[in-house]
Order: sequence, then structure tokens, then C-alpha cells
Amino acid sequence: MSQKNRLILIHGLHQAPFIMRPMARRMQAQGFDTYQYGYRSMRDGIKTNSARLNNWLEANHHPDQLLDLVAHSLGGLIVRDFIYNYPQWQIGRCVTLGTPHNGSVCADYIWQLTPAIVGKSYENALDGTAAPLPEHIDLGVIAGNKPQGLGQPFLHYHNRKLRKSGTALSDELLAHDGTVYVSETKLDAASDHLIMPVTHTGMLINKDVAWQTAHFLQHGQFKR
Repeated sequence: MSQKNRLILIHGLHQAPFIMRPMARRMQAQGFDTYQYGYRSMRDGIKTNSARLNNWLEANHHPDQLLDLVAHSLGGLIVRDFIYNYPQWQIGRCVTLGTPHNGSVCADYIWQLTPAIVGKSYENALDGTAAPLPEHIDLGVIAGNKPQGLGQPFLHYHNRKLRKSGTALSDELLAHDGTVYVSETKLDAASDHLIMPVTHTGMLINKDVAWQTAHFLQHGQFKR
């Protein structure tokens, strides 16, 4: 990967571009040309937000320059929708951070109880129905397993339900980052998957997460 690739950083639900600033600074220190893409995660659905990313690129990016994409949580589902629906762009490598590629149990509960909290980010995204990842895309997935965050009450409740069901469960199956289960981050089409001891939001300011992200963008795999 050339370090001259433009790196697009995409935040998650209920966030804004500034949340990606620590990651952006660490990427810039390693030579990446970064842009923090902002979108309205509550008011607009995934299709609208990926279309706006495409519009921004059409106005500000040369199509011959490779794009790298790093996205947190819901942002990773926008990446999938964008890549699938706008195949004209040349994609280098992508990394998703805590993205529930298989749908989010936490979002399911919130959607049933208070849909307004997840807004239009649920359908075609957090419900597990995001666009498939094209085979040629080189994607690395980072998941956290430090169970602290606002989604804990829902996940603890869900874990109790699973245990009462009598199903054989392992600690790995129940692991989460406080919002998203590790199992929800796994995607068969991904090139690599790495679990790190970070929370869902804490991964955005963790220097080791940033280092592993840069390593994947440069080498196509995480460092072990």
C-alpha cells in the first residue's frame, strides 16, 4: 500500500467526526492523508449516508487515487454499503473497529423498546442486513472484549437468557466490548480478525488499536 492513499475515517452511531481525531492524528504520524467523514446517524439511513460519501468523493477526490477506509461500529456498515453500491472507486484496504457485521443484539433490544434511540441506523445496517462485502476487498476486523459500556444492561440480560436456555456456552461466545459481541464482528469475507482488550468506544483512543490498524493498511494483516 502506498502511504499516499487517502484514508477516510468514519465514526459510529451517536458520534461526530471529532471522535476519530485521535485515530486520525496517529495515522497522520505514519504518513496517511486522512479525512474524517461526518454523517447523520439518526436522521438518515445507511443508503443516504453512503451516497453522501460518494458525493463528497466525486467533488473532492480523484478516482485514480486509492482509498483506504477505517470505520468504527455503524461506520463499518456504511463502508460495506458504499463499496457495494459505488464500485467505481479504487479501494486499497479497509479496517472496521467494533462493527457488528452480523447485526447487533443490543440494537435489537433498543429497537424493540425505544426505536428513536437508533433512528434510521437500524434497518439495512444494525439489523444484520448490510450489503455483502465484495470478494476483492481486503478487510481487517478489530473487535474488543473489555465488557464496559452503555450496552452492558442489554448484553448481561441477553447472556442470562442464553445461559437459561441450556445451550452450551463458552466465555468466547459471551465476550463483548460493552456494546457489541465479538461474535457479531466476525465476517467470513474478511481477510483478518483481531480481538483486543478494549471497550467499544475506548478502541478509538487506544494507541495499540491505531498501530494495528496502520499495520493492516500497510501489510494486509494484523501483527501477532
